[in-house]
Amino acid sequence: MELMEAIERYESEVRSYVRNFPTVFEKARGSYLYDIDGKAYLDFFAGASVLNYGHNHPELKKALIEYLAGDNITHSLDMASRARAEFLMTFHEKILKPRGLNHRVQFPGPTGANAVESALKIARKSKGRQKIIAFTNAFHGMTLGALSVTGNAFKRAGAGLSLTHSDPMPFDGYMGEGFDTIDYLDRVLDDGGSGVDQPAAVITETVQAEGGVNIASVAWLRNLQQLCRKHDMLLIVDDIQAGCGRTGKFFSFEEAEIDPDVITISKSLSGYGLPFSLTLVKPEYDIWEPGEHNGTFRGHNPAMVTAKRAIDLFWSDSTFSQEVTAKGDYIREALEKMASKYPETLGTVRGRGMLQAIEFMDKELAGAVSKKAFKLGLIIETAGPVDAVLKLMPPLTIAQADLDKGLQIIDRAIVEAMQELDIGAPQAAGQ
Repeated sequence: MELMEAIERYESEVRSYVRNFPTVFEKARGSYLYDIDGKAYLDFFAGASVLNYGHNHPELKKALIEYLAGDNITHSLDMASRARAEFLMTFHEKILKPRGLNHRVQFPGPTGANAVESALKIARKSKGRQKIIAFTNAFHGMTLGALSVTGNAFKRAGAGLSLTHSDPMPFDGYMGEGFDTIDYLDRVLDDGGSGVDQPAAVITETVQAEGGVNIASVAWLRNLQQLCRKHDMLLIVDDIQAGCGRTGKFFSFEEAEIDPDVITISKSLSGYGLPFSLTLVKPEYDIWEPGEHNGTFRGHNPAMVTAKRAIDLFWSDSTFSQEVTAKGDYIREALEKMASKYPETLGTVRGRGMLQAIEFMDKELAGAVSKKAFKLGLIIETAGPVDAVLKLMPPLTIAQADLDKGLQIIDRAIVEAMQELDIGAPQAAGQ
């Protein structure tokens, strides 16, 4: 039986990315994936930002292999281990302390959704209220609590039941220019006739990656924090996809200089693609009873080992952060040039750091560009409620030559897709 045939025969219909990128991958190194035929694919997807440091980074791989070869602890629930203690010390000294954060670290389980679920429970337990304010086009995970604060109708429908105990509010820019959505939320919360009960918390992303790369401005985030303080609500920042350096700083909210009460991180936290997540909570809200929130895989020590090494390697000073910011500016400039060439077809360019995107007037064209790019050896996905946004998330460690190569493939894919759909475009490069 062929490998792809086995997947199609035995795996659930729920699989999705294999349909967009229909080949069997076997190896990966740096910014490339390789299929079983040896074809190389430049990766502008990076495992949905799980692989910020690329595939099989040699230093992280070395740390992992040495740890496993020494018969060290793999699984420990929340019992003490050397790997756990060393990760906590490194995370405090190099990530939290330099940023003036005093949060306690909770290991909620292996996934971002685990982190979000625990964050929602912390807010409700701390404030004694049920409601959570979420935002339009938000994405926080696929478990029921996380889905209840997610905006995507398709994903919400998969729950099969009513998703309650949350109220959606317009994200920054959702109502168009000139409409202050924080002022609107303030009015709703002040008005006893609005029908909105006093919430326990507000949960937000600073960049809605899955929602279409919608950016919250610095002013909006600062005003949101002030609003939370005014109405006695916790501010939860979901930094699962935009964090761990994706926007330039380790945390995506650093530019706004806000101090969230609860922070969720996952994805690239392990640095190596190993499942690992944290819920960071201010000490005054760390009111759990021992074992009140737990999970079998909240002690994945190999992930702690690679996470510590990644922090030591990339976050001991500001050098790496500056490199990410410079590459992000470079990507944005390239996308803006593409948008200016096809103004009737391409819309806005938006993003922060190395999470950049370009919007298409025609959602069919966005999907066609992704498919063309794949045939040309580039993996890149679409995002947004109707998948009309092409989202660029290359590894933060990508070489300049590979970055240029990927951008050139996108430009060529746009031209070829426009021609195929008879939208009208100049001849593809090289024709």
